[in-house]
Amino acid sequence: MTQDIKQQDVLDAPFMKEMMNTTYDMWKLGWDELNGGNISYLLKEEEVRSYFDLNQVKRTISLDFPVIELANQYFLVTGSGKFFRKIIENPEECLAVLRVTSDGESVELLWGLSDGGRPTSELASHFMSHIVRLKHDPNHRVIMHTHATNLIAMTFTHELDEVQFTRTLWQMCTECLVVFPEGVGILPWMVPGTSEIGKATAEKMNEFRLAIWPHHGIFGAGESIDQVFGLIETVEKAAKVYNLVNAHPDGVKQVITDQQLIDLAEAFHVNPPKKYFS
Repeated sequence: MTQDIKQQDVLDAPFMKEMMNTTYDMWKLGWDELNGGNISYLLKEEEVRSYFDLNQVKRTISLDFPVIELANQYFLVTGSGKFFRKIIENPEECLAVLRVTSDGESVELLWGLSDGGRPTSELASHFMSHIVRLKHDPNHRVIMHTHATNLIAMTFTHELDEVQFTRTLWQMCTECLVVFPEGVGILPWMVPGTSEIGKATAEKMNEFRLAIWPHHGIFGAGESIDQVFGLIETVEKAAKVYNLVNAHPDGVKQVITDQQLIDLAEAFHVNPPKKYFS
């Protein structure tokens, strides 16, 4: 009986509800088919302590890479091979609450992965990006990877140059420059689930909160699940507009001009890098 009450308390945690609802929304949007996509959410110890006995470790999972910078930090993460559409139905099997060990060599499972599963296969990319983003933003908490449909399509038809790609996105929707004034980073195509793509993504996170994996998806970083979801949603909307207008038989007749973008930046007090303006 005590365990049932404890379980109910866990599922009522705000961070758990955020993860369950957002992953289901991402699936409904068609971004996370099958077991595609993954999220990691940096939790504060006081949040975790309210729902878990921190002395009860279910098992320890070794990492292929040291993350001493994240020692003793807590994370809520999606599991490897788990379907986003199933998380809301069976969170204890599909999610995990982890604590990085003091030496940064392993993670301790405090809750979840009840079927013996493992954390997301992109854990390397997530942890490396968390480390970098925390250096730039002490309030950073979330890394989100998803297969945003229109953005993937755009990577097949648009030049994969960060400046040109960013400018095109800004020109598609007025709010884009305001939402991501630093632009978007773009990696070359790489095999997912490796330390190599994790390192390359983290390097982009020094400059951007959004890193595009061509023909695959996007990585986003931010201070909350809502913020990162909104970032990606805005990029996806701009990509959809780009795909629609470029499919028009008469082509594009006008876009937001450089001067209009500059005026927009001044009006909303954002400072996009000068490299984006010819």
